[in-house]
Amino acid sequence: MQQSVPVAGTGSPARLDPITVEILGNAFASIADEMGEALVRTSYSTNIKERRDCSTALFDAQGQVLCQAEHIPMHLGSFLAMLPHILARYSPETLNPGDVFIGNDAYEGGGTHLPDIVLAEPIFFDGRVVAWAMNTAHHADFIDRGNAHIYQEGLRIPPVRLYRAGELQREVQALILLNCQVPEERLSDLRAQRAANQLGVQRIQSLCARYGADTIVAAGQALQDYAEKKMRAGIARIPDGTYRYTDRFDPFGQDLDLEMSVEIVVEGDAMRLHFDSPPQVRASINVVYTALLAAVYFAVKSLVDPEVLPNSGLARPLAVTAEEGTVLNCKHPAAVNSRINACQRVVDLVYGALAPAIPDRVTAAGNGSCVSAVFSGIRDDGSTWAYLETIGGGMGARQHLDGLDGVHVHMTNTSNLPAESLEQEYPLTLLRYELVDDSGGPGRHRGGMGLRRVYRAERDCRMMVNGSRHKYSPWGLDGGGPGGKGELRFGAGTKPFQGNIGVLKAGDIVEVITPGAGGYGDPRERPRDLVREDLRAGNIDVTTARQVYAYDES
Repeated sequence: MQQSVPVAGTGSPARLDPITVEILGNAFASIADEMGEALVRTSYSTNIKERRDCSTALFDAQGQVLCQAEHIPMHLGSFLAMLPHILARYSPETLNPGDVFIGNDAYEGGGTHLPDIVLAEPIFFDGRVVAWAMNTAHHADFIDRGNAHIYQEGLRIPPVRLYRAGELQREVQALILLNCQVPEERLSDLRAQRAANQLGVQRIQSLCARYGADTIVAAGQALQDYAEKKMRAGIARIPDGTYRYTDRFDPFGQDLDLEMSVEIVVEGDAMRLHFDSPPQVRASINVVYTALLAAVYFAVKSLVDPEVLPNSGLARPLAVTAEEGTVLNCKHPAAVNSRINACQRVVDLVYGALAPAIPDRVTAAGNGSCVSAVFSGIRDDGSTWAYLETIGGGMGARQHLDGLDGVHVHMTNTSNLPAESLEQEYPLTLLRYELVDDSGGPGRHRGGMGLRRVYRAERDCRMMVNGSRHKYSPWGLDGGGPGGKGELRFGAGTKPFQGNIGVLKAGDIVEVITPGAGGYGDPRERPRDLVREDLRAGNIDVTTARQVYAYDES
């Protein structure tokens, strides 16, 4: 059956059939994925080429998401912030083919924290903008900074042209690179980002040439409408009611212990979510509104319908509120660099609130953190080196399955860096890299285990550690037990950090332990063969098997 979809700016409808819409939807997804692979393969820094700390997306001409590649959910907040800002400041007649906008600022439409630098390029066909290619990459450069307010966190870049009609604006590039600690790395990664967007431009233009620009634009609208219908249908299957949950947020290295809560109202095929949190703080844990949206969209989508298309249509049935000036909806000049840990807690809140309504879809709490270890120092030639990695932990157990061990969950989807890459490029040695025994919450289905990474500094350097869940364990569900907590330990000769930043001397040793995850169901109901396998693998010890799982070895 064909449908007529009005096309913005053309005054005429385009005729679409479901098969064409499906083909083009898959084409959009394929293009976003291909852009991401191009960015990873052409980048220079370990954080992007190895850990894949980047994301790519396509937007329509009105600034609505057409497709985000399956990279990092957190990065959607950067995209949501930047393009509306560009469209509000630059009218269509002022845009040119080959324009490339760059931005990163959390308050002036560039992103959700300063290391994530976004590049956006309009896609022209037959003289008009039909879509936008966008990507963001985490530039591990703004390191060893203060965290009281955003002016201490790095260079703020509002959306400005880095390229004008294909011409590099060298003064803008020079200004940015002058404020970077490792400018050669930044330049190479920015070039990789531009190449990824150019690939997206070429692919969309090829689709327009084949199907017609009006069809491409109309298909984008139809796909958003379809995502909305799927989302509404999924919400309608949740019992109407008001659901609440409260959890605590305990950032590493900060003298903070914050209560956060959510109230979710499900009414028919719509959902309202209101978040309460303390007033914003002088620490880099605050969350701007678009980052809150990214966390909510991920959490609700993963529970309501994981297969719904990742475009703007899925957000239409959702209303998200939080009082301005609080940790979960901060205002200028709050520091935001480590905002992802608070966003991880947002996911925990949504999951905890909806667990009574849809227990078969909700997992126990995952590690609820994004533990990052950041190092920086000076090489023999006087140049600066800077390295960042985030470390996975446990995934929450599900109603019918154990959680996964040592993985990134929810808002972060990067990879754990191989020891070979770390030691080849930086004056660090990884002494141990292993799962933490007995850190998975007990249950009929066991929570995933956390990770241990032990570093030795081979040269004097500075280190910063961010994360959470070092006071409060990830919770279990339906009688399942809590997961293990995160921890920071110091070896011989190492002085404990003051806060979350410290100095390491050559030979000092630091051990970073990430949280495990909660279990699901009564541990005494766990099948005996699985308990026996856990014992054999060292996932649990004999005492835990006897006391928690009621396991009799005889």
